[in-house]
Amino acid sequence: MIHDEHKDIVSHTKEKMPPTDTLFELADFFKVFGDSTRIRIMCALFEQELNVCCIADIVGMEQSTVSHQLRVLRQENLVKVRREGKQSYYSLEDEHIQKIFEMGLEHILE
Repeated sequence: MIHDEHKDIVSHTKEKMPPTDTLFELADFFKVFGDSTRIRIMCALFEQELNVCCIADIVGMEQSTVSHQLRVLRQENLVKVRREGKQSYYSLEDEHIQKIFEMGLEHILE
């Protein structure tokens, strides 16, 4: 039960919060960052677009594992793919992805 003195605070805070559906989407978005393999793949893509072979070599994993994780990253709109003949090249969807990573890293290193 809310005391009368707190009603304004509670009401104001509720108004400022995003809709529940949006918060669920945000939680799902951050779940993708909860996997160290996906974090390593995204980190590799900070420098330039890469194909699966290069990414697999950089992160020291099998191509099939990298391909699976790239599929997850694409589904969450974190990476995009560009096809050139039979090759597929992956890059970050936009600069926000690297900023989110850098903010998290900065927090961890404090």
